[in-house]
Amino acid sequence: MAVFKVEGGHRLRGEITPQGAKNEALQILCATLLTPQRVVVRNIPRILDVMQLIELLRCMGVEVEQLAEDAYAFCARDIDFEYLKSDDYRQRCTRLRGSVMLIGPMLARFGVGYIPKPGGDKIGRRRLDTHFLGFQKLGAKFNFDIADEFFMVEGRELKGTYMLLDEASVTGTANIVMASVLAEGTTTIYNAACEPYVQQLCRMLVSMGADISGIGSNLLTIRGVERLGGTEHTMLPDMIEIGSFIGMAAMTQSEITIKEVSFGDLGIIPAQFARMGIHFEQRGDDIYIPSQEHYEIETFLDGSIMTIADAPWPGLTPDLLSVFLVVATQAKGSVLIHQKMFESRLFFVDKLIDMGAQIILCDPHRATVIGHNHERRLRGTMMTSPDIRAGVALLIAALSAEGRSVIQNVEQIDRGYQNIDARLNALGANIVRAE
Repeated sequence: MAVFKVEGGHRLRGEITPQGAKNEALQILCATLLTPQRVVVRNIPRILDVMQLIELLRCMGVEVEQLAEDAYAFCARDIDFEYLKSDDYRQRCTRLRGSVMLIGPMLARFGVGYIPKPGGDKIGRRRLDTHFLGFQKLGAKFNFDIADEFFMVEGRELKGTYMLLDEASVTGTANIVMASVLAEGTTTIYNAACEPYVQQLCRMLVSMGADISGIGSNLLTIRGVERLGGTEHTMLPDMIEIGSFIGMAAMTQSEITIKEVSFGDLGIIPAQFARMGIHFEQRGDDIYIPSQEHYEIETFLDGSIMTIADAPWPGLTPDLLSVFLVVATQAKGSVLIHQKMFESRLFFVDKLIDMGAQIILCDPHRATVIGHNHERRLRGTMMTSPDIRAGVALLIAALSAEGRSVIQNVEQIDRGYQNIDARLNALGANIVRAE
């Protein structure tokens, strides 16, 4: 098991380019199953979760060709259905949360989809009801083998319909959209997730010949077509990584330029960092963050304590709350972090408390942070990364801390952040990867 040995207290300086969006990649790669023709995808992040999905597609019978470091071509002419019932398929899927999005395209094109209970971060309850209720609305039959924890969905003749999703699930919306594009008639999805990742998926499907309107809203209308063709698609930069770098710059009092961020797709993220007192400039499509000795959290207009909470897009993504929490530990002022979506995501705060942070964990969903205003630095310590986003938050804390920190289980960070140690070391960080 790999560890990061981090020497804190170094100020970073320079330019860094964010990787392609992990959450978009998982959807886009699954969508390549919808056509027997060649699909080229660019700006793919070379991270563990994405590489595992590419390898899974290859094992399923998809022809995969690497065109460049971040570009691949996929051709799903033939799928090995026997492999889908194998132990190897089961094991690969259970390591990967995104594997659940294989069902939608498989169902649309072949009339059947198999998937074991997917893996991913243990960050609380992540139910799949939305996915399967959507498939059932389209006319598919759903079967779950409790003993084997294996899902099977079958629907040879999917019919378009109206559906109101029980929650605005990103992966649920993506899965249902992919299942609907080849269904007969018109499908209307209300309370659809409208994150940039879903918008990108819809645009890619349209370029393949799908008929989708309402892209970017919570009401999608999909008119089924007989077949989809090949296309080329370039993924957005990863907004979570961009937010992580902004927080890292503030915590370490560093001067950093984040290159090619696709600023218009960042939504409320920049404004939320501004409310934390963090200064930055938009320079073309780059974000320049100057070195700041102090940053002060705003209060609400009535003087009450600032609350930062996650919400469906265009609200704040839950994946960044861990970063906002750690950034608040060195701010001037106090803030309430409210993680509404997942009940286990704040449990890493005990590591920050061990480092000297002033945090009150109110309940599984809420934590109050009293900032140190950089007057008292965090202390280096030994810690373990519980999930991707908490892992990078702990890395940010370690970079700003006094002394040496050791972060165990960094494979969790590798699942979402490409070559993060080398990229930060290039800016002046001191991170050593050891086995």
